[in-house]
Amino acid sequence: MASENLLELNDIQAGYGRAALVLRGLTVAVPPATVVCLVGPNGAGKSTVLKVASGLLAPRSGQILVAGVDVTGQGPQAMLRSGLAHVLQGHSVFPEMTVAENVLLGAYTLDDRTVTDQRAAFVKDLFPIVDERWRALAGLLSGGEQKQVEFARSLMISPKVVLLDEPSMGLDPKNTSIVFDQVTRMRDAGTAVLLVEQNARRALQTADIGCVLDLGNVHISGPASELLADPQLSALYLGGRPAESSTSDQR
Repeated sequence: MASENLLELNDIQAGYGRAALVLRGLTVAVPPATVVCLVGPNGAGKSTVLKVASGLLAPRSGQILVAGVDVTGQGPQAMLRSGLAHVLQGHSVFPEMTVAENVLLGAYTLDDRTVTDQRAAFVKDLFPIVDERWRALAGLLSGGEQKQVEFARSLMISPKVVLLDEPSMGLDPKNTSIVFDQVTRMRDAGTAVLLVEQNARRALQTADIGCVLDLGNVHISGPASELLADPQLSALYLGGRPAESSTSDQR
């Protein structure tokens, strides 16, 4: 029976070199058209989860499934072809290239020009700023606009799941709000998202499912709205009571 989830990380153990394990039996699933958010304290292993999912870090044990197909141990290029697009932390646009050139780099694995044109039209419709600044140098865009270019580039291959690593890092509140609105637009357009974010409260407000990581494993998971409303979780991981507007800078 085919899996209903687009991405599954099952009982993953992973670490760097000979150091101790960072992930210790972690299990996470991403259903279709859903935003799953990973939150937790520094050192919990959130970004490591994305590196394992995208093939940047091979797990020591466990299984990775994409739409029910076992892709465990495959490298980044194979993971990309299987339908996983990874938007890295920080800014990764090429500033001396145009927005168009940056976005079209995401289609380098596509052989059909018609399909490439169709995907370009799709992302320009989804992210209006990309369409408006299509011929502008990417380095002239604001941080929030550059992040939307990165989102658009990741969608050029029509991925099953987009992996987002702290997309609001370094952005002011206005651009942070814009970026999270665009995450919602991606989800509403049918793309599943696995999100790691330092702004835990804002991320859970955007997500459908929340997973609280601690010591390399999922401590609690459930509907994001329920995690936000839990006073104990809020005090431990979100920097205060649910009614407060402050956020924690978690990594």
